Amino acid sequence: MDSLTTCMETIPYSRQWIDEEDVEAVCRVLRSDWVTQGPTLASFENALAKRAGVKRAVAVSHGTAALHLSYAALGVEKGSVGITTPITFAATANAFRYCGAEVRFCDVDPLTGNMDPASLSQVIEETSLDRDKTNLVVPVSYAGRLAPLDKIEEVATKAGCQVVEDAAHSLGSYGQGGMSASASCENSVSAVLSFHPVKHLCTAEGGAVVTNDDALAERMSCLRSHGISRSSIEGENSTNMPGWHYEQKELGWNYRMTDLQAALGLGQLDKLDFFLERRRALASRYGEALAQAPFSEFLDLPPSEEGHAHHLYVVLFKDPALRDSCYEFLKKRGIHCQVHYIPVYRHPYYEGILGRQRLPGAESFFSRCLSIPLFPKMTDEEQERVLEELAAFHGAA
Repeated sequence: MDSLTTCMETIPYSRQWIDEEDVEAVCRVLRSDWVTQGPTLASFENALAKRAGVKRAVAVSHGTAALHLSYAALGVEKGSVGITTPITFAATANAFRYCGAEVRFCDVDPLTGNMDPASLSQVIEETSLDRDKTNLVVPVSYAGRLAPLDKIEEVATKAGCQVVEDAAHSLGSYGQGGMSASASCENSVSAVLSFHPVKHLCTAEGGAVVTNDDALAERMSCLRSHGISRSSIEGENSTNMPGWHYEQKELGWNYRMTDLQAALGLGQLDKLDFFLERRRALASRYGEALAQAPFSEFLDLPPSEEGHAHHLYVVLFKDPALRDSCYEFLKKRGIHCQVHYIPVYRHPYYEGILGRQRLPGAESFFSRCLSIPLFPKMTDEEQERVLEELAAFHGAA
């Protein structure tokens, strides 16, 4: 680290907000008889389902587990096809591979990074789908902007596919013109959430699947605990079974969330409206400043929307050649940014399976995008410093 960086406080691109109430909530669980799979977990799941406006929530150990459980419980297997966007974290696609399914990528809107329904339709036409298998379309509501779920559902339904929303970025977002809210499951069979520290809620690690399908929720609850469920021994023969008896009905995983995480999640959920309000205020301030000179001379901004949840604040460089030099310039000044994301099909694992792929919208977005700092705990002074250093970069470029 050079002397320029060491003389100033660093600003991360994102950071959790944990207060003393959160710490005390976790300590109360530590002092109790239940530290995992107890009453706090059930309370968190109920509160989360209520907030999303759905029947059920199944909380798990991390967002990747939520993706895997959602796909597996729906019946994704060898011979299934999962279609998703390349502008996402690799886990969205990886969970299909865990189930033995094939992965296909469709293009994105080059300004928003969200799935392009026209490209989805084309990919479906070019893909041989076995309609006897479970095939899924998984749009990502990228950066906190609701994906066009109504149009995606229409395309998917015509092809016999089900929709699972990857809502890891977008809890609290809503669409325009009557579009439903993210994770409401109005246009999907389920939605997947992540509670990684940089997300809207932090449970250290953690995730959940929300759904209006009771049978799906029950199967996910069973699969997250080795394929063992108490309901499997409750029935006409249960009176003949000793109290210690249990049965594994299918092959599952240990994807359980602890009550410690759930206690933290409950406190975070209580603050969600405040977090969203702060994120939107910071994003609005960025938008007003960056739309003016000198920023408008070298940056484009994705279109603004009232319902955006602003997990990320992404700027697009007019000249892609400036993106990496700006990243390094800011890093030397203690401002940490990130690129979200390298298109998943570019990773060596997927190139080994699919060969070299390049989708024009995804390539354009990737080549120009940079996530600059935005998080609820960010101060106005820190935001002003980001703007000052961005202006300094333009002056030095």
